Amino acid sequence: MASTREHSEEEDEEDTKKKNSNTLPLWGNEKTMNLNTLLLTNIQSSHYFKVNLFEYKTYHEVIDEIYYKVTHLEPWEKGSRKTAGQSGMCGGVRGVGVGGIVSTAFSCLYKLFTLRLTRKQVTGLLNHTDSPYLRGLGFMYLRYTQPPADLWGWFEPFLEDEEMIDVKAGGGEEMMMGVLVRKMLTKLDWYGTLFPRIPVPIQMKIQKQLQERFPAVGGPQVGDVRRPGPGEDGRRHPARERSASRERQRPQAPPRDIAEEIALEKERIRREREGSRGRDGNESKSRDRRDSKSRERHDSKTREHRDSKSRDHRDSKTRDHRDSKSREHRDERRREREHRSRDRDRHRSRSRSRERRHRRSRSRERRADGRRERSQRSRSGSRERRRRSRERDRHRDERRHRRSGSRERRR
Repeated sequence: MASTREHSEEEDEEDTKKKNSNTLPLWGNEKTMNLNTLLLTNIQSSHYFKVNLFEYKTYHEVIDEIYYKVTHLEPWEKGSRKTAGQSGMCGGVRGVGVGGIVSTAFSCLYKLFTLRLTRKQVTGLLNHTDSPYLRGLGFMYLRYTQPPADLWGWFEPFLEDEEMIDVKAGGGEEMMMGVLVRKMLTKLDWYGTLFPRIPVPIQMKIQKQLQERFPAVGGPQVGDVRRPGPGEDGRRHPARERSASRERQRPQAPPRDIAEEIALEKERIRREREGSRGRDGNESKSRDRRDSKSRERHDSKTREHRDSKSRDHRDSKTRDHRDSKSREHRDERRREREHRSRDRDRHRSRSRSRERRHRRSRSRERRADGRRERSQRSRSGSRERRRRSRERDRHRDERRHRRSGSRERRR
């Protein structure tokens, strides 16, 4: 008892440390976010992710984009992916095969993964009040990236959330947020792709906790619709009745959906190992024919997908080359305009400097001409004054001489 108590105390201390830390651990592949390869390839090669979402660098910018653009939680847009006629690993359940137009929701989900959200940011997503799709993407982020042992601690407070959300592309599958959370905990398939597999002991523990909290969870899941088949009236068939002692002796099996998933996975692995070794020759030949046809369809679709990707790559290269040429042309024209403007400015400055020098020389010449004129006028005026003074002196001498002559004659 003491060791059990100490072990529980250590677990509580570890949980407290995890909650106090703002850094979220990443479980599984830290590059692919545990997404299906085809889905991840379509996300990374989509124009929306490479161009539109590439511009967003912060958590709040992506939140605004989700609020305005996300309208469902499916991985593919409605009508963009056809899985009719596919089976096995190429079927829609496995999430592989031909691609389609990846949804805005999963592109934004992978963008959130590239930002490496903190515990505080994820908590803000789960409790966001503006849009139910913000909360739904928060739960999907946890389902893809968090360790399976931590999922119950994240999802348990929201098991009875009554906010409505329509997860299907095009509408028509509205459910409560609590039902969505329970579906993520109990099912692997998600509209043509798969969630990361939860280990069986942890899955059994989660199922047991759900049964304790919701007694009806052991049967069909909340939100699932099951119609009784012909002759079913809600009671077991008499031929299938078991004794109470046998019922008690048999250990309780895991819930139907998890058990079916495990059985299907084991059956698929067994078929892959057996390969072409069949007991019945006719069945093996028909199986081989079916497998060859499916392989041919898969190869043709793979070739078409590869060709479309190569075309897209060539088109993107052509666009990039054209854009680079147009940028170079624009830069060259801009440089030419700048060079012409510099030449015009240089010519204007030179012409202005020449005009200034010409005006200065003209003003110097006018000043020199004025000085010469003034000096000439001053010299001519001085000569005129001297001439006039000489004439006045001559007239004065003449008058004196006449006066002296008249006096002599009077004597």
